[in-house]
Amino acid sequence: MAKTSSIYSRPRQIMAQKLRLARNDVGLTQLAVANLLNTSQSYVSKVELGQCRVDAIQLASLAKIYRKQIQHFLS
Repeated sequence: MAKTSSIYSRPRQIMAQKLRLARNDVGLTQLAVANLLNTSQSYVSKVELGQCRVDAIQLASLAKIYRKQIQHFLS
């Protein structure tokens, strides 16, 4: 049986929660973050719900916006 990598894994859900909390900590709306990333609000929502994978470049951009180190979201 092949092992599959779910986007709903516990580590991904923890990262999604940390991203949502970091956004709230800096006082930004999902729409404001979407505008800074040149993407849609629905993308930011899906990231925060753990429904969408975040690649390293996207995570670096989010970390910069949220004034956090990338490691904060991975630990």
